[in-house]
Order: sequence, then C-alpha cells, then structure tokens
Amino acid sequence: MADESERAVQAAVATEMRLLDPDVRASPSLVCELLDPEFLEIGASGRRWDATSILAVTSDGSVVPDAPVKVSEMSGAVLAPGIVHLTYFVDHSGRRTWRSSVWRLTEAGWRMYFHQGTLTS
Repeated sequence: MADESERAVQAAVATEMRLLDPDVRASPSLVCELLDPEFLEIGASGRRWDATSILAVTSDGSVVPDAPVKVSEMSGAVLAPGIVHLTYFVDHSGRRTWRSSVWRLTEAGWRMYFHQGTLTS
C-alpha cells in the first residue's frame, strides 16, 4: 500500500510541476488537460477561479509567469484512493505563496480539483 501511495503522490507532484511550467501555462489546451472540469481555486488575492475563468486569462497571457517559479518544501499525502493533497511554497519575483492543491485521478489522468494560494513571508 505504501508503494501505491508513494506512486500516487509522485504522479501528483509531477503533474503539479508540469502545471507550473511557463510553457504549459502559456497553452490553454495544455492547462485544460490538467484541470478537472469541477476545478476551483482561491487565489492569493482572495479571488475565486474556476476552470473557465483560468482558461480565459491563460489565453490572454495575464496569469502566465514570465519566468519559472522556485518551488520548495513540496509534500503530499493520499487522502483516499485516487485523491492526493499537495502543499508547497512558491517564490516568484519576491512574492512568496504557500500553496495547497488537491489532485484526483480520472480516466484522463491526474487532474487538479482544488487549489489555494496564500501570501506568506
């Protein structure tokens, strides 16, 4: 069971890192492949996002980082079979956020179901 849980966490981490890649973020079709249709995000600004609103701003380039972000302290836990919770910090242009995301395994692969970013020092 531990190996199965480790593989699930590793798969979610790999997919999270893919979603953080500026080249992926610049492609609405690639972002769409990684977001669950029921996706919900509460951004560091407090704004609520869903898959449609994220894809709209991804298409116009307004949420795409101009450079890769620095990720640290990534950890994950299996909440239930096919459900992984990740937490980590991101540093980007002097801004540090503590992030939390929930990934679920679907027939199409791992998809981000929920994400929250909280500004921190």
